[in-house]
Amino acid sequence: MAGESAAQNRQSSSGAYNAPNDYAELGDITQQPIQRETPGETTKTTAQSARQAERYDSGTYDVPQDSSNLDETESIPPLQELSPCPTQGQPRGHANFVRSDTAVEPEPIAQEAAQKKTSELLTSLYTHSYLVLFAILGVLARLGLTALTRYSGTPVIFNTIWANFSGSVVMGFLAEDRKLFRNEWGTPTYDEVIKRAKQKQKDEANGSGSSQQMDVDLDAAKRAHLATKKTIPLYIGLATGFCGSFTTFSSFIKDVFLALSNELKTPGWSESPTSRNGGYSFMAMLAVIITTVSLSLSGLFLGAHLAIGLERVTPSIPFSLSRRVLDPLGVLLGWGCWLGAVLLAIFPPHNAWRGQALFALVFGPLGCLLRFYLSLYLNGKMKTFPLGTFTANVFGTVILGMSWDLAHVPVGGVIGCQVLEGMEDGFCGCLTTISTWVAELSTLRRRSAWIYGTASVVTALVLMIAVMGGLRWSDGYSKLLCTSTTTLASLADDNKFLDGLIRDIEVAVNALGRSTTIH
Repeated sequence: MAGESAAQNRQSSSGAYNAPNDYAELGDITQQPIQRETPGETTKTTAQSARQAERYDSGTYDVPQDSSNLDETESIPPLQELSPCPTQGQPRGHANFVRSDTAVEPEPIAQEAAQKKTSELLTSLYTHSYLVLFAILGVLARLGLTALTRYSGTPVIFNTIWANFSGSVVMGFLAEDRKLFRNEWGTPTYDEVIKRAKQKQKDEANGSGSSQQMDVDLDAAKRAHLATKKTIPLYIGLATGFCGSFTTFSSFIKDVFLALSNELKTPGWSESPTSRNGGYSFMAMLAVIITTVSLSLSGLFLGAHLAIGLERVTPSIPFSLSRRVLDPLGVLLGWGCWLGAVLLAIFPPHNAWRGQALFALVFGPLGCLLRFYLSLYLNGKMKTFPLGTFTANVFGTVILGMSWDLAHVPVGGVIGCQVLEGMEDGFCGCLTTISTWVAELSTLRRRSAWIYGTASVVTALVLMIAVMGGLRWSDGYSKLLCTSTTTLASLADDNKFLDGLIRDIEVAVNALGRSTTIH
């Protein structure tokens, strides 16, 4: 079965990005399709598809086979059709998908597209550039949304829930959407199969055609379409880079520990929480876990429903635009923005910017790239336990706990505190991910999902208690130097500048007065 899947991936990518062989194990699509209502358009002929591929293609990508290990590109489980009427003759809950293990080869890509390939090195450059760019954008989105949702009287005091929910919504949309990357490698193969299926459905209503063949065609076509999206660098950047960096598993576990240790402070209240019974702390810990997991899973399915509901108005990205314009622009913006963040961290316009965002932007892409490679090489080891995502989440949680401890002891100075905050928000925030984690939970079988989810939370929390618990229950946490001292230091620097400017003005005025008196 694995050999057939790899062969199908190789056949599908014959006209695509020239990627390394390692991408084949990035989590093959095993979920069922969603049958959607599509306009009753006639199917384009093979000659038209060939001409369209020739028109769109400007050189296809050589994509690594191991890209299938990226669980950010997994399919969302079957969703009920957003239709007022169920399919005739089937129960409402199962009217819109059919479980079928029979694979049907999709229509081969035109030979014109297969003749042109982007080199493996160039494809890797595009992929890494998108990861860097969208990691920076994901960090900015997470920090911005966290700041917006930190206010007095908030109903949920751990405000990372907003970033985790929003990132999961985007992940669900990308996984279920078939319009953004409709053109795939220049030929809208999946879209044409859906049109043929619609025509077959009409023929069946007239007494001809095979409904079973229609379902099998859609199943195989969706698998091929999802496998194709895994080879598009822009899609990898959006799913792995943006969604993975927008959400954070390490901050989620940190909030769980703070709730357990009664250190989870309410925004707007400067004093520490009042002491409470250990049973209440246990309930607070469960509240953080249940709220985060349930809302993140809900966001994932909400995004999938949005992709179906907005299908008619969702635009498609032309392959020629992606290949000729967006890919080179991604290289320029990705590495340029990262270099700009490094330069701003060295020469900041304001000292407080380092701790607020700059160091997080510097360290964020490193965490994203590390997670990418962990998923690439470890997720394929165990099909029922995504080892790469598990390793990234647990390792990132430990690093965040160490950074938190070092930042909350009165040593290291302001710059050291800002670097540690950048490690927490940037490196650990991008290394760990909730969106991929809940996507994996939704696609695994029930038993495997419970084992994987429980092992992830329990292992990370136990290690977090071991790292952060010693300082919490011994000396306690000190105030961050980069939140109180930074402001004072900045004001002192500003006062020194103003004092020097005033002295220079006084000297100039005195000199002007003396020269006037002499004349």
